[in-house]
Amino acid sequence: MSSFPISLPPNLDAIVQKFKKRSDPKKRYEQLLWYAKRLESMSEKNKTPENKVQGCVSQVYIAAYLEDGKVWYRGDSDAQLVKGLVSFLIEGLNGLAPTEILQISPDFIEETGLKVSLTPSRANGFYNIFQLMKKKALELQRETSV
Repeated sequence: MSSFPISLPPNLDAIVQKFKKRSDPKKRYEQLLWYAKRLESMSEKNKTPENKVQGCVSQVYIAAYLEDGKVWYRGDSDAQLVKGLVSFLIEGLNGLAPTEILQISPDFIEETGLKVSLTPSRANGFYNIFQLMKKKALELQRETSV
């Protein structure tokens, strides 16, 4: 692993910057709820054990597929704030190549300032959602290199 930070993909960086500008935790929550409203619905058939995020208090699902060498995610949660976190990550990561996703360090989660706004279990859930998205990108990458 290199010692210099890898710059974030443009979409993810733009979202991180939006959250960094909001010092008021209430404003960060409002931003998350705004993202939650933007999340496209996920079909029930994708709500499988393989797509379930482990270690989350709420029900969270992430599905991924590859199209033209790019990863596209779908997700859902039964909790609005968590749905906002899912939407944030989907918007930030959709359309990237698996290798690009695999290079992203979860450090950006700290940068958003959300960790102080979220309960420890939600902050941990945010990390777990991101890790599952990386795992899915890796699986898709492996499938294409076989």
